[in-house]
Amino acid sequence: MSTSSLAEHFFRHEYGRLVAIVSRRVGVQHLEAIEDAAQSALLAAVESWATRARHRLRENPCLLDELTNEELTLRLSAVRSIVYLLFTEGYLSSQADAAIRTELCDEAKRLGLVLAEHPVGGTPETFAMVALMHLHSARISARQDGAGGLLLLEEQDRSLWDQAEIQIGLSWLAKSAQGDAFSRYHAEAGIAAEHCLAPSFSETRWGRIVDCYALLERLAPSAIHTLNRAVATAELRGPEAGLAVIHGLEPPSWLEGSYLWAAVLADLHGRSGHAELARRYRHTAIESAPSPAVKSLLTRRLRGVDP
Repeated sequence: MSTSSLAEHFFRHEYGRLVAIVSRRVGVQHLEAIEDAAQSALLAAVESWATRARHRLRENPCLLDELTNEELTLRLSAVRSIVYLLFTEGYLSSQADAAIRTELCDEAKRLGLVLAEHPVGGTPETFAMVALMHLHSARISARQDGAGGLLLLEEQDRSLWDQAEIQIGLSWLAKSAQGDAFSRYHAEAGIAAEHCLAPSFSETRWGRIVDCYALLERLAPSAIHTLNRAVATAELRGPEAGLAVIHGLEPPSWLEGSYLWAAVLADLHGRSGHAELARRYRHTAIESAPSPAVKSLLTRRLRGVDP
């Protein structure tokens, strides 16, 4: 990825958190200055790191043909993470002018296939990652409206989902079941498969999705997985049950300052009749949205919590 692409990805994950932390310390009345300072600091940091990496590679060139299988195996997890990171940037881009970048998704799937066909890379965890990318990719054509705006899962025309792509994903998911390995990619691919196989949003097997998120929490403990389980629980048992999942949860600073945390709480509190809390979280979610496309989606989705 280029320096600008790396900067965009880094901004997407760190900008909101940094602005939220500084705002709490110096006050929201200085928000414009805080945003300018955060942008300058993050861009300077990323550019300094891209430069350092180039120098490091020039000084210590590493030829893949010279690596042993053991050395390749040690690098495998990092390679999977990078490939899937490329896919996620394409699936929900941080660029202001492109909510979805299919070329990045396609390249990530290509690299995933190369990795899956490699004698060291061809593991159940890699197969599950490939399955996950195909299952997500199958829904891309239905994720935007005619004007390019993002659509919620319940708003999507499922007849536009690519059934051939779904079958490819399911075949990789079946292949990933060999052996005893079970990874975060297995759990996430299982969730994606449930969505792809559901005849409609209301007919989704939310119980299975809740179970998959619970497995994901055990495999890779994270507040974001708990938050997602709360969303699925709310669809299964109602918004109060969803709120109960995250009751008492202290989110890390990066999530507390994120639109994701605020958006979920705005939705669940709004559906539970907690109007004042819902309005407060709605404002935070919309203001911290990482792109115009996400801000528009949140404004529409959370409109009902701010009568």
